[in-house]
Amino acid sequence: MPISAVLITKNAARQLADCLASVAFCDEIIVVDSGSDDGTVEIAGQHGAKVIQSEWRGFGPQKQFAVEQADHDWVLCIDADERVSEDLRENILAVSPAPTVSAYRFARCNRFMGRYLRHGEGYPDWSLRLFDRRHARWSDDPVHEKVITTGVIGTLQGDLLHESAESLEVYLAKQNRYSTLAAQEALASGKRATVMHLLFSPALRFIKFYFLRLGLLDGLPGLVHILIGCGASFGKYAKMLAFQRSGK
Repeated sequence: MPISAVLITKNAARQLADCLASVAFCDEIIVVDSGSDDGTVEIAGQHGAKVIQSEWRGFGPQKQFAVEQADHDWVLCIDADERVSEDLRENILAVSPAPTVSAYRFARCNRFMGRYLRHGEGYPDWSLRLFDRRHARWSDDPVHEKVITTGVIGTLQGDLLHESAESLEVYLAKQNRYSTLAAQEALASGKRATVMHLLFSPALRFIKFYFLRLGLLDGLPGLVHILIGCGASFGKYAKMLAFQRSGK
């Protein structure tokens, strides 16, 4: 079953080489770049990737555009800071040439503050990334994009390793941007925030991931990761309330 590895980039030179090496088993590699100036394009070319320059559309639309550039219908979507583990690679290669499902999900293992998280919000972090584009596509969401499919979804063993090299400062800044986009998206879809959302959403999120999903077993990195997620939830609803009050 021919597979196209597909990813989007913007100044990902520090992480890209390891990512591309992990998908070298695919039949082609498509990189859609948005004006990188740090050597990303050169590294992609060195690994045999087909590089396409394109303006930024938002995460969902950009990834869907990249999928549409592939030669093969089965695509493996991966981010520049992710790696396909050996177990996952073997299971992808073992997929039948005539699969009975239209998409596959697998666990994503996130590295945070020097530790792979195995509980809480950080694992298994199920990710649907291998799919037949004739029966699935990326959503149009500008953030928190997802693959939408009407077909049967299978599960593959093996982890997709998320090797983010971001500092805590950069990670916090990104979460702040994401909460703004999430607030705008929610308001645009007709949703409204209340003080109850502001008070209870972060608290319930903490209980779910720290206690019920055993995030406490991931030590300090797990605690910090979950608290940042709770803060992002608070930020989303606070921004929604601010937008609502301003009438914008």
